[in-house]
Amino acid sequence: MIKRLFKSTFLFAFIGLVSCGNTDSQKERLTVSEDQNPAELTSEDIIVGANRPETYLPLLHGKNVGLVGNQSSRIDKETGYIHLVDSLLSLDVNLKKVFAPEHGFRGTADAGEAIEDGKDAETGLPVISLYGDNKKPKPEQLEGLDVLIFDLQDVGARFYTYISSLHYVMEACAENNIQLIVFDRPNPNGHYIDGPILEMENKSFVGMHPIPTVHGLTMGEYAKMINGEKWLKDGIQCDLEVVEMENYKHSLAYELPVKPSPNLPNAQSINLYPSLCFFEGTNVNAGRGTDKQFQVFGSPYLDKTYFDYTYTPESKDGAKNPKHLGETCYGRDLSNYEALDKINLEWLIEAYNNTKDQDKFFNAFFTKLAGTTKLQQQIEEGLSAAQIRESWKPGLAEFSERREKYLLY
Repeated sequence: MIKRLFKSTFLFAFIGLVSCGNTDSQKERLTVSEDQNPAELTSEDIIVGANRPETYLPLLHGKNVGLVGNQSSRIDKETGYIHLVDSLLSLDVNLKKVFAPEHGFRGTADAGEAIEDGKDAETGLPVISLYGDNKKPKPEQLEGLDVLIFDLQDVGARFYTYISSLHYVMEACAENNIQLIVFDRPNPNGHYIDGPILEMENKSFVGMHPIPTVHGLTMGEYAKMINGEKWLKDGIQCDLEVVEMENYKHSLAYELPVKPSPNLPNAQSINLYPSLCFFEGTNVNAGRGTDKQFQVFGSPYLDKTYFDYTYTPESKDGAKNPKHLGETCYGRDLSNYEALDKINLEWLIEAYNNTKDQDKFFNAFFTKLAGTTKLQQQIEEGLSAAQIRESWKPGLAEFSERREKYLLY
């Protein structure tokens, strides 16, 4: 993917207006190398934060360091990708321990699966789980650390739990006087914002802040927003440093070099994820237990005369007990569907309208994913996708204005 030497020279530039979902146009910021024409940038030119040791090594010198990371915490060299842990150790950084989010340090656990503390088999470093009952690092787990690095690949959806882990890590760092350094990475769904705004009475680990389903921020920008909006407990703020990317802009299409989690295997699944994840709160399978995770949807309860695509979920790594295991599901194959720049509600409405028992279509998890009770009510009342989207506009306009002050690119 990206095979370029590290660069240290950069400048800031601004380019014109781009649209964000169905909201008003905004300014797009861009960091470019001095010899690079912004109009000619491609994803191959992006240098992620982890690939800029000349920027962050001075911040780590002489300090005891922890890392929040997983399989996506990699840097690239001319010889190929290596894990950030191996890179930091080779650079004589005093790395003491690793904290792992949902899916674990190596990224193989099922969604929602409990992750045990342990040791990394390759380095011997202690690994502490930040999922299950221990979502927030405890003071004793942070004891002896001077700085914590956060390097996780996000996909830009509110219900993707890495941003919730970011919140709790920031809060723990603020409470224990530890600096947090975020190594920034591209948001593959960063080219738009869309969806309903979360109402705080529906706060959960799959939605902690009053933001839309698709927020259009990088991890570094999101961290700045958490701090700036004082969303941490009691309004405390974290000592935050963001190692920015070079040559990135939100409008660039970016295909991740490694799966960010087991059930997002490719660019198509990541692009469809903000639309299809709503099915997780219904009796419809969204491709778990297949080789087309978040690229198909189906259920034994959907009308097989209307839905002509069939598949049968199986037990697989990352989905050991998928919804409708071993049952024939009727639905849609979207693996070749054109790339989206907004949430597609048609599939959700279509499935609801063609299920055997509408009273059993939604479950309690749907409201947590939607962040509001309104979306389920609107679908049950027969509103069209266009009517539902119209109701999102005021919230998206307000968020778009708030988001502007935290953009780095």
